[in-house]
Amino acid sequence: MHPRARQGILLFNQGKYFAAHEELEIAWRQEPGRIRQLYQGILEAGVAYLHLQRKNLVGARKVLARSMRWLREWPEVCRGADIGQLRSDLEAIFVEASRLGPDRLDEIDRSFYKPIQLRETPV
Repeated sequence: MHPRARQGILLFNQGKYFAAHEELEIAWRQEPGRIRQLYQGILEAGVAYLHLQRKNLVGARKVLARSMRWLREWPEVCRGADIGQLRSDLEAIFVEASRLGPDRLDEIDRSFYKPIQLRETPV
């Protein structure tokens, strides 16, 4: 995994979604090949979380759809990141956000903002 992508995931896991975006974008721009799509999908996941925190359900849904498109073709674990779990976590938070609706997004339990699990040895 590109070192800036790993740093972006660590920031994502701390809830620093804007800073995570910046690191992942650097990795995305520097990395050749298809792996860029993985970084872009993770980047968009953080942006979706940021939109939810800013009570922008419409924007969050739009970005979530892009994130899921980027992430859907990757294996469950890729370059040490548990992408399958990230996809499940994104689906769960958006079910909850839809249940609450745009006026109650501040009621989303913080436990829905899950970290991306990293493994030391990429699979």
